[in-house]
Amino acid sequence: MRKPENSQVKLKRTLSLPMLVFYGVGVTIGAGIFALIGEIVGLAGQQAPLAFLLAGIIAAATGLSYAKLSSVYPRAGGEAVFVNIGIGPFWGRVVGLGVTATAIISSAVVALAFAGYFQQLLALPTPLITSVIILALAGIAWFGVRESVIFAAIITLLEIGTLVVIGFLGVPNLNDVSFLAESLNPLAEHADMMAVSTAAMIAFFAFVGFEDIENMAEETKDPHKTVPRAILITLGLTVIVYMLVALVAVSSMDQAALASSKAPLADLFSALTGQSGAPIAVIATIAMVNGILVQIIMASRVLYGMANEGLVPSIFGKLDVQRQTPLFSTWFVAGLTIVLAVSFPLVHLAQATSAIILFVFSLVNFSLWQIARRKDAPAALRNWQWLGLFGALISAGLLLSEAVKFL
Repeated sequence: MRKPENSQVKLKRTLSLPMLVFYGVGVTIGAGIFALIGEIVGLAGQQAPLAFLLAGIIAAATGLSYAKLSSVYPRAGGEAVFVNIGIGPFWGRVVGLGVTATAIISSAVVALAFAGYFQQLLALPTPLITSVIILALAGIAWFGVRESVIFAAIITLLEIGTLVVIGFLGVPNLNDVSFLAESLNPLAEHADMMAVSTAAMIAFFAFVGFEDIENMAEETKDPHKTVPRAILITLGLTVIVYMLVALVAVSSMDQAALASSKAPLADLFSALTGQSGAPIAVIATIAMVNGILVQIIMASRVLYGMANEGLVPSIFGKLDVQRQTPLFSTWFVAGLTIVLAVSFPLVHLAQATSAIILFVFSLVNFSLWQIARRKDAPAALRNWQWLGLFGALISAGLLLSEAVKFL
């Protein structure tokens, strides 16, 4: 396919390491943790913190592969670029379109969830709410990447601040050292490692999002160093926050009640303070807005990067001359998201996104294996093929376990 003819207009490099970390944490620590903690505690019980630690280790295997590849190939398009170089253009195109599809589907699902919460405040039709919020966020994404990331960073601070406050409120309940040690001990008397392993597999999806950082590479200052650092810092911060929340949860509230709760963090806040958990539910709703914005940004950059690689029509690589942001890609993603949100039942599509993500992770890791084994492999990737193989096996194993659920 013909590549875009806008070589004089480039994406604007405005993102520093802190801003990129805010972006990464914002897309990783999303609305999911506000609901997911109950399910994890229900499975792993007191060992819920251990489940999050194991999930973080699993995510780190792929995170390191992304960090190594992005240090050599810091381009918008991320996964599609890696797989295109490592395996070939066909699979590069498949991966890029798969990543874009998951972002669009996720945005549509979250927009519908947002509409449901918003209707508790104002009774407006769902199609109107979803269309307005998607178009508004697409407008922010089009206006400028720096402005978009600042907007996302503000919401991210609100999310993390909320989780840290809950952690701080629960600190008095963390004075039993033996309880804390047992929560992280796989050999503890009451530890059910089969249940903990199952919980870790579910908790793994709370770490998905770090991979989106690479797609901002062409708008990042000194991307060869900044992007891989941002990926690793994001994963590290996410592990710390999740484990803190899990420790507070299992030490501060009846585990059965937490597991059955529809709004576990809101109920945890009530248990810690004696106050209504409504503010936490509101913050969870705001977190949904962040999720839609970063997915629109990411999907448009993937399409832009694929156009530059000749994997999709060149129009997807067209930039706004003044804003220096993907023009057609941004509004295409927004339009398709609206169509899905107002037209289709998305439950089964949403379930399929996790399988697509694991499929992408498998191919990205395998691409590192392929590239690092070549005689002309970049110096930064030599001898790292085993990391790629390890990550590919883990991702493929998780993908297989997901497939079994549908049988």
